[in-house]
Parts: sequence; C-alpha cells; structure tokens
Amino acid sequence: MANHLYPVVMSQPPRYDDTETFSYPADTALPGWLESLPASWRPYAMLARLDRPVGIWLLFLPCVIGLAFQRLSGGLFLADLAWAALFLIGAAVMRGAGCTWNDITDRDFDAKVSRTARRPIPSGAVTLKQAYVFLFVQLGIGFAVWLLLPGDAKITALLALPLVAVYPFAKRVTWWPQAWLGLTFNWGVLVGAATASVITGPVYILYFGLVLWTVAYDTIYALQDREDDALIGVRSTARLFGKRAVLISFCFHMGAAALIALAGMFNDAGRIGAFTALVFLVHGLWQTMTLKTQGEKAALRVFKSNVWAGAIVAAGFLVAALVPDRAPKSIFAAPAVAPLERAESVALPFGLELRRKPEPKSDVWLVREIRAAMELRGLDPDATETPPER
Repeated sequence: MANHLYPVVMSQPPRYDDTETFSYPADTALPGWLESLPASWRPYAMLARLDRPVGIWLLFLPCVIGLAFQRLSGGLFLADLAWAALFLIGAAVMRGAGCTWNDITDRDFDAKVSRTARRPIPSGAVTLKQAYVFLFVQLGIGFAVWLLLPGDAKITALLALPLVAVYPFAKRVTWWPQAWLGLTFNWGVLVGAATASVITGPVYILYFGLVLWTVAYDTIYALQDREDDALIGVRSTARLFGKRAVLISFCFHMGAAALIALAGMFNDAGRIGAFTALVFLVHGLWQTMTLKTQGEKAALRVFKSNVWAGAIVAAGFLVAALVPDRAPKSIFAAPAVAPLERAESVALPFGLELRRKPEPKSDVWLVREIRAAMELRGLDPDATETPPER
C-alpha cells in the first residue's frame, strides 16, 4: 500500500544527510523508542527491525511452542525458563541478522518501493560495508547462544541456515515466498522440541501446521505491497491469489488449526490442546472478518495480531503441560479389567507355608437365581464338573 508521503515507485532513493533530521519509515512501530537512541545507533536498530518487534515474537513463539509441546508427557522444568530466555535472545539477533541480509540483497528493490525506500541501506544511512559488519556482529551473538544449546538442538539449528540464506531470493523465482518464509520462521519448533527431548512425528505435523499459519499471515502482510510488487516484478501469494487473497489466507489458517489439533491429539495434549486449536481458529476468523469489513488498509494491524495467535498456541500447550488432563466422564461403565490372581499360598522360611483364606464368592442377583434354579432341579451348585469316563 503506497504511503501518501512518497510516490509509489521511486527512481532514486532519498539519500541520508547527516545535516538533516533522520526520517523514519512510515511503518515503524516504535518511533519514540528510536528517538531515545543515540543518533548513530538508530539506523542499525532499524536495520535489525528492533523498532518492529512483531517479527521477533513470531520467531520466538514457535521455539516456545516446540518446547512446551514436547513437555506434554513429563511436565515443565525450572530449566525451561533459561531455555526460553535463550530462545528470546536468539530470536532477536537472528531475526535482526535475517533482516539485515534481506536488506542487503533487496537494496535495489527497496529503493523503488515507497514503504521501504526510507530503510537504512537504500536511504544511505548505512553503507553496504557497514551493513555486512553489522550482520556478522549479530551472527556472533547468535553463535554464542547456539553454543549453549543441547547437542541435538545445535544440529537442528544449523540446518536452518540455508533456508535463511536463500529466502531473500525466493520472491524472485517463485510465487510462494511466503511458504519459504514459513519453513524458515517456524524452524524454532524443531529446535525447541530437540531442546526438550527428541523430534517426533507429531512435532513435524505441528511444524507444517505453523508453516500454513505463516503463509496466511504473511499473505496478509504482502497485501500492503501488491501494487508496488507488480510494478517491480516481485512475486508473492498476495499477488497470486488476487481478489481472493483474504479468503485463501483463511483457508491456510484453517489448515494450520487442523494440523495443530492433530499434532496435539497424537501427543496427548488432551482437551486443552483441542480447545487451543479451536481458539486459534476463531482468531483466524476474526482476522478474515476484519479484512472483509475494513479492507486492505487494516492489513498491517491484522498481521500484527498474529502475535496473539501464536501466543494462544504457546499458552495452550504450556497449560496442557502443567495441568494433567482428567479422565473423561461417561454414563457407561468403564471396561472391566480382570484383576491379577492372588497366590493361594505364600512360602515361608524353614519349609513353612502360609495359606490365604479363600475370598467369599461374589453374590449378585444373577448368581443367586442360577443357584436357586439348580437346587430346584436337585443339582449341587458347588459341585465341580468331572470329565465323563470313557
């Protein structure tokens, strides 16, 4: 969506001048916080998207979801607070590194789009060399976090690097860059699960469910840039789906809810897991209705609300890990289980033996009726049947 302050497509990006007041992009979420930073820090905070923390939460929450999901059987531990803190630091720096890499590779595209033309690199606030230095600083902090992870989680985290490196180029070769972003952003589910225990089949189901969720919310985000993207040749699912983008994004949200519920069922999340998937689906319905009634001008606000959608899933699995699911009540009797037979005697030292007193036989109405009928016919109900002689 073009901003009224700038033309839709800009042939030359505005250049940053130290003598002028630095102008922030129109979509910054924390302009007051940026103002509080030293002037030399502000472009780097914007380059890492620290002024837009939504992406940090969307990268952090899958890590917590994976950790809580694999704690469903054994419960949470105090050490999980430390893991969550590491995940948050890692999400902040790796998301910043990913955004820096994205801006380096997309600097020519960003200079032509009104919403991104004021970003640090196309505006000249940060040179390309400075951007690369800043990228490696963030990767260094991420490496320190990586060293503290368990062995399996380290291997899992490393496997995400090719996805991060290739993502900026996906929009140039495929109409589905949102799917690639989903594979990348939700890799934290696998890292969280590997931190808790091991990656199992239900974890993969959960992972692909969250991938569908990312396709849904990033399609909504891409609605802002459809016109600009069409002019410069950038592909997206928002352009691919056209006028049905909102409806199709909700279909992806429904698919995500179904896979989250299925994963929870296979991992014994119980009724809390099912309720979590239902609330997640209701949130997706609210997003769709908001976009239908208010139009694409609400796209950014609806996109940001997906932090709450992810928090719903994380909170649901955390509660399920803390609260054991009660046995379901039924008007029908539970299936009968034959008790183990007790030994008639117990051996004692010195060859002695302790015999148990025989337990009285259960006397229910059917047994009484059968015994009475046998006595009327002159039969002994306590007699044991002897095999016929041949």
